Order: sequence, then structure tokens, then C-alpha cells
Amino acid sequence: MTPRARTLRRCGNFEPRLTLVFGPWFRNFSIDCNETIPQPVLLGMNLNAPSTDREIKQALVTHRDAGFTMLVVRFQPGIYSGARRLTHGHEDAEEVAQETFLRAYRALGGYDDRRISNLKLSGWLWTIAINLCRDRASGRRRPIAIDTRLAASGADAPPIDAAAWNERLARLSTDQRTAVVLRHVADLSIADISEIVGRPQGTVRADISRGLDHLRDVLAREETP
Repeated sequence: MTPRARTLRRCGNFEPRLTLVFGPWFRNFSIDCNETIPQPVLLGMNLNAPSTDREIKQALVTHRDAGFTMLVVRFQPGIYSGARRLTHGHEDAEEVAQETFLRAYRALGGYDDRRISNLKLSGWLWTIAINLCRDRASGRRRPIAIDTRLAASGADAPPIDAAAWNERLARLSTDQRTAVVLRHVADLSIADISEIVGRPQGTVRADISRGLDHLRDVLAREETP
């Protein structure tokens, strides 16, 4: 159980099937008794079929808890994956994912139907997640995890040294690391990244380009005898 979960009181009986819907991290998802946790509406839902943004927003309008279940099923893996590469390990990433969806659920309670219908779901969730990642990274300089797909690619590529890539990515500035991860791990558009991080699109492109150039330079120096 994470430190956050230990500090909060567990309320109610969470059915085992919640783990299937919200992912393994939901086992530690404790909330204060003043909070309301959604009970997923599973009857008739095909959790293996990805929902579109439109379907999720329609569900959020007509039945918030069912829509929230669809939201988590669709976006939780990506949020966790990105957070894993922007924080300091599995535990931090789990807590970022938990807090992202808890804050999203709280926010939805104050949104009217029109605002929900106009949401850009991925950008909205990533804005919450990136702010949480920044809070956790503040004042902490430890190696950051990186997806091996950011390293060498191709059938003849040498084995990936994950620890070495942790060190390489940690050398990037926060802006460069965030932009690279959002583009090449979260697979977001430049426009979406710009909106999430609050920086012009040209600046985001420069952050990505400089970040990747830096990684290439590091690799070149390491390969030089």
C-alpha cells in the first residue's frame, strides 16, 4: 500500500471486480469518507472494446459513473505509462494515476453537460497528470524511467540498458523530458502538448528536437572508443 493510501481512511466495500476495471493500482485507491467513489456500471459493457471520446462524453452526461468507468478503461494505461517515465518509479506513477482520476472525478461533479461535451479528454487528463508529475519532481533529482522505444529501434538494435537510459533522460531539462515523453510515449500531437504544458507549439517542437538531439549526442559519445 502506498504512503498516500495509508494516510487515508478506507470507506465502504470495494468489489474485487473494481481491480479489473481500474487496474491493479485500484487496490490501494483509498479515499476519505467524505468522498464518493464511483461504482462502475459493468452490465452490458464490453470493457475490451475501446470507447471513443464521443461515447465516453455521452456516457458521462447520461450516467457519470458509467462514463467514468469508460474513461478510466480508455486512458488509465497511458496515464500510468507516461507518469512512469516522468516520475521516479512505479510507486510515484501509481499515485499520479490515482490522483489524476480522483481529481477528474471530483471535477466532473461540478461540470454541466455542455462543458463535459466540449472536453478534450486526453488533454484534460494529461494536464492534471503533468501538474502532479511536476509537483513530485520538484526538488528531487533522481533517475527518471524511460520507455525503451525511445532508444534504439529496428530488428538489429542492440539490447536496451534501461538503467543507462534512465540516466540519459534525467539529463534533459524538465521541459524537454516532458515534451519528448508526451510526444513519443503518450503519442500526443504538438497542439495537444502545447495546450497541456502551456507553451507555444514552436517551443514544444524545439523542446522535442533539442531533447532528442541531446540523447543522440549522448549515444554518439558513448559509442566513441
